Amino acid sequence: MMNAKAVFDSHEKTALKLRRSTATERRAKLAKLLEAILDRKDAILAAAQQDLGKHPTETNLTEVLPLVGELKHSLSHLKRWMKPQRISPTLATLGTRSRVIYQPKGRCLVISPWNYPLSLALGPLVSAVAAGNTVILKPSEFTPHTNGVVKDIIAAVFAPDEVAVVEGAADVATELLALPFDHIFFTGSPAVGKKVMAAAAANLTSVTLELGGKSPVVVDASADLQSAADHIIWGKTVNAGQTCIAPDYAYVHRDVADKFVELCKTTIAQRFGNTDAAIRSSADFPRMIHRRHAERVAGLIDDAVQAGSQIACGGASDAEARFVAPTLLRNVPARARIRQEEIFGPVLPIVTFESLDAVVEDINAAPKPLALYAWTKDSRTIEALKTNTSSGSLCVNLCLQQFAQHNLPFGGVNTSGIGNAHGFYGFKAFSHERAMMSAGPMSALKLLFPPYDAGKRRLSELLIKYGT
Repeated sequence: MMNAKAVFDSHEKTALKLRRSTATERRAKLAKLLEAILDRKDAILAAAQQDLGKHPTETNLTEVLPLVGELKHSLSHLKRWMKPQRISPTLATLGTRSRVIYQPKGRCLVISPWNYPLSLALGPLVSAVAAGNTVILKPSEFTPHTNGVVKDIIAAVFAPDEVAVVEGAADVATELLALPFDHIFFTGSPAVGKKVMAAAAANLTSVTLELGGKSPVVVDASADLQSAADHIIWGKTVNAGQTCIAPDYAYVHRDVADKFVELCKTTIAQRFGNTDAAIRSSADFPRMIHRRHAERVAGLIDDAVQAGSQIACGGASDAEARFVAPTLLRNVPARARIRQEEIFGPVLPIVTFESLDAVVEDINAAPKPLALYAWTKDSRTIEALKTNTSSGSLCVNLCLQQFAQHNLPFGGVNTSGIGNAHGFYGFKAFSHERAMMSAGPMSALKLLFPPYDAGKRRLSELLIKYGT
């Protein structure tokens, strides 16, 4: 096992050297990384099947495609991102020149989760390399097969003193977090995110926290219910619901709730099978990451039923096989644990509503989610959710696709995250936006130097009145 401190120390000189790296040099590394990923695509697909029971097509769509898109996007735009931005002078700074220049932050730590062990490890790496940093990557210990491919990819592209993988459990993460990195990028749960932020505070290290939370869905009476069922069930069952932006629970208008549930049941049957046994044997339905997580999600279902919920579909589980069937729950009371905890599994609690105002009030009473989804044809519903709620993203009549839109910032709010990722926003996350200001041939400031006479007093008053 690599010594974390030794690897960190080995990155010091490299980080200083990379400050001088050009767009051409960085693009060459990104192109080599893209080639290494594509060359190992079969190994990636096999590893995801072993770690999470994922069908190769699902791995292509949810792991390889977003990562390849991120790389191609960065290759296309990096030269422009790196250019200093000219800043117009204010009235008080006439005669000066100002720019914002993007400098690498330096030595960076990326801690990635188990649910998407390729894209959530190498996606932040793309941004860090584009910005000119060194990186230590700490992947989750729960995905050993994918980690092996990730290590192989990185070894084929980078020297260890530029990018290194340090494996291990929580004790290794704790050791890494004690080091004075220049930036930490963490993807995981809000509970662990708090520990990461606390550790970073000891060294005044900046952080990007990509967390999760309970992302609600609102389906109003005007919605295209077939489209809603198609997309929401996809978002809830891809990766067996183990997705940070998965729809966590649904508010469905009482007038369409019965039809929505029936359409969801039909969609599940068409995609995975008519019975729990058929779904369990389906190659298209993934598995929980480990037995403990399967037991946890099954426990949430049991608790909800004991609290008065009804199972409209599914409900079966087998912890030994890491299997939890796609499950629809109705009439879930607020006291049930599944209404309080992030589910991270293929279970959809459905809450009926009459008043959108009550839904907005309910959403605002909870921690701010990473995503908020709405199925509606009513512009008033969209406006109400846009204006009166807060979330990392707001998606109308679509689900999960915001992750693949590299021109948008991806991130949360407060308990669902701090900072943004993807595209230019990921580049900025790993860059210091340095202000640079220089004097021009003529400076208006000289007109205000002491001694202060009546004319200079009047000039200062004019600057206060008209200056911008």
